[in-house]
Amino acid sequence: MLTLYVIRHAKSSWSDPLQADFHRELNGRGLRDAPAMGKHFVARGERVDLFVSSPAIRAFSTAQAVALAFGVQPQKIVAEPKLYLASAATWMEVVNALPTSVRSAALFAHNPGISEFCELLTEGGLGELPTCAMVRVDLGTGSWAAVSRGAGTVAWYDFPKQHTELQ
Repeated sequence: MLTLYVIRHAKSSWSDPLQADFHRELNGRGLRDAPAMGKHFVARGERVDLFVSSPAIRAFSTAQAVALAFGVQPQKIVAEPKLYLASAATWMEVVNALPTSVRSAALFAHNPGISEFCELLTEGGLGELPTCAMVRVDLGTGSWAAVSRGAGTVAWYDFPKQHTELQ
């Protein structure tokens, strides 16, 4: 069985209306939520073989905070340009191309594609993922290339507002 962790970037800043979307950084709440959610993730006793992120600043910063909670250095995170504002179909392409040696992967990116991909993969019920949401999807296949619509089952779904210290 393969395990996919789908993680939406933490809350980002809109303070500079002239700043390019790609370069938006995390705001105060995002800087608080990303490491805290990383700690909650680690506390689950999960294993992640590969961290992959959109190279956009807000997504990559979220990936760094979560990876550091796992003791993984930022240079080990794979920047995948295709994940920047990716459609659900592009998400599927990225997942289908993950290395066969990897059994669990955490992917970090953006809405609306990330939520659409989760709906496609699990066929149901999550709706729009809030910022810094994390979804563990268990895949009923032993090959990333075989992952397709409806191949996943949500094992858990977590987000900052479920934790009182992040309210």
